[in-house]
This record gives sequence, structure tokens and C-alpha cells, in this order.
Amino acid sequence: MNQIIETERLILRAFNKSDIDPLFEIQRDTEAMRHTFCATTRDDSERYLRAYSYKLNENGFAPWTVCLDSIAHVIGWGGLSIDPFEAGYGTEVSYFFHKEYWGQGFASELVRASVVHGFTSLNLDVIGAFARNDNLGSIRVLRKCGFNLLGYNQDLQRNQYEIKQVPENYRHTR
Repeated sequence: MNQIIETERLILRAFNKSDIDPLFEIQRDTEAMRHTFCATTRDDSERYLRAYSYKLNENGFAPWTVCLDSIAHVIGWGGLSIDPFEAGYGTEVSYFFHKEYWGQGFASELVRASVVHGFTSLNLDVIGAFARNDNLGSIRVLRKCGFNLLGYNQDLQRNQYEIKQVPENYRHTR
């Protein structure tokens, strides 16, 4: 279950304790996290990250720490999960990245790897995703990666998306 997935530019690996500080650096940035959970303390960040990582054994998957392949530097976090705080929505893909790495296609690369892994290795039937109306970057990523808009989820105040198979035009992980 501690599988490492390599994409064209990323290393996706299991979360570990040494990831807390670089991920907290991102999670405490109110601009970077304006559409999702923003941690005000390192302890809040650690509790959040560990809540997701503890689900690995139960679900067979949990979000990865995202490292830039060329320097093995932590640039983000994400992948497949069942939200430990709102579990009723099934398997979904989510992510966050350091602002320095926005707009370079890393989110799309992570989402594609998550979709391929979910359907080919985990045999999932569907993968969901959520994005706020004003999160235009994530909406673009989800559309580009083949997710279909189901509608607006009033309870979560987010658009709800899903995908049911790997699109034919996906680049596969290495």
C-alpha cells in the first residue's frame, strides 16, 4: 500500500511525519488555501493530514505527498480519499499545491495519475471531486481531466463532479 507512483514530473508517495512542516507551510497560506481547509497552527495541519493518511489501511488509498521529481522537493498533497470529516460523498480526488507551482500543470498531472490508479489498480466504479464556483483553476483542471459536472451541492456549497473511466487521451504514469 505504500506504492510510489511516478508521473512525467512528479513523485507521488505516502505521507510521512517529515512532510508535516512543508505541507503546513502551504496549509497556513490563506491565499493558497482560500478554497479549502486553511490550518492556523502546525498541530491543526498535522491532525488534518494524519486524519486522511490513517485511512490508507481502511480504504486502500489516501492522498499522497507530491514531490517534484527533479529535486524530490515537497510541492503539494493530494490524490484519492474518502473525506474523514464528510465521509458520505464516496471516493474523491482533492489536492493543494504551493503557490510557486501553480499554473504549471501539476494539478492536472496529479489528478490524471489519481484517476488511472483509481480505475486500474483499485477497480473503483466512480471518482468524485468538488470545487467552489470561484475556484476557476480547479474547475479547469477537472474539466481538462475528463470530470463531468453533476451540479451544485448545496450542503457543501461546491460544484460536484465525477468521472467513471480513464479517458482515452490520458498520458499514463511511468
